[in-house]
Amino acid sequence: MSRWPDPEITQERILQAADRLFYRRGIRAVGVDAVAAEIGISKRTLYNYYPSKDALIVAYLQRRFTPLEISDSDPAEQILAAFDRLQKAFASRSFRGCPFVNAVAELGEPRHEAGRIAMAFKEERRAWFRELASRLGVAHPDRLATQLAMLLDGAIIAAVVRGDRTAAQAAKDAARILLQADGAALAAANATSIGGKAEAAAPRRGSRRRAR
Repeated sequence: MSRWPDPEITQERILQAADRLFYRRGIRAVGVDAVAAEIGISKRTLYNYYPSKDALIVAYLQRRFTPLEISDSDPAEQILAAFDRLQKAFASRSFRGCPFVNAVAELGEPRHEAGRIAMAFKEERRAWFRELASRLGVAHPDRLATQLAMLLDGAIIAAVVRGDRTAAQAAKDAARILLQADGAALAAANATSIGGKAEAAAPRRGSRRRAR
């Protein structure tokens, strides 16, 4: 009799194990047998849920793909908060970088489904920045979104390669400058600090900031 008679429970256990092992040790380094052994099932049982390792990899990445939501709070604050969340991730001893970038780099197969999922994930993040930038009424929301996404990815690379756990704060400071340069008025709490006192940036002349 199965240890977890409910198929949904077994499937979730498989995905949890794959997530832990793939992210911690690497997709190439972990075989399907290791995932099965992690939760005490046979490889054959695992294949009943995922017929190949590639199928398990795809499921692992899809499980990690959680779309970001946009709230009614200040758009600039939401943008800068993304870098705060990154800083918290860097503080975790289990942090191993972006799982989507890791998967693409490890697999090295342009046609693998993992590449499509990774591209969709990165574009979803960029679109999230773009929507928030549009709500701010900045001059170039699409360009700004690309720049912010690059800052986020750059901070992750710095944290992984150089072990720089302050990279997220540096990226946040750069993001704040980009927002101001593109015409966004930031709340006083998130404005550039001068002389130890926060100052809100006034909208640039000609800014298309819309009233909300």
